[in-house]
Amino acid sequence: MRQNERRRDRNRVYRASARTYVKKTRQLIAEGRLDEAEAVAQQASSTLDRAARRGIIHPRNADRRKGRLMAALAAARRQA
Repeated sequence: MRQNERRRDRNRVYRASARTYVKKTRQLIAEGRLDEAEAVAQQASSTLDRAARRGIIHPRNADRRKGRLMAALAAARRQA
């Protein structure tokens, strides 16, 4: 197995889990379950940071995703 294939398989786990946590957070925000969304957003933030640290996604990409997620959460809190 080639090295980039092994890396791709390893990186896919981090990328997919980050995507999953972001989707879960957005779903919870849409449903109005903001306390649960806050907890899942922390997991999303941690997973995005971990992916950025490992070079799977660019650090600015991780920061941008976290910023948009937190902005959506803050806007939902203002509306509630």
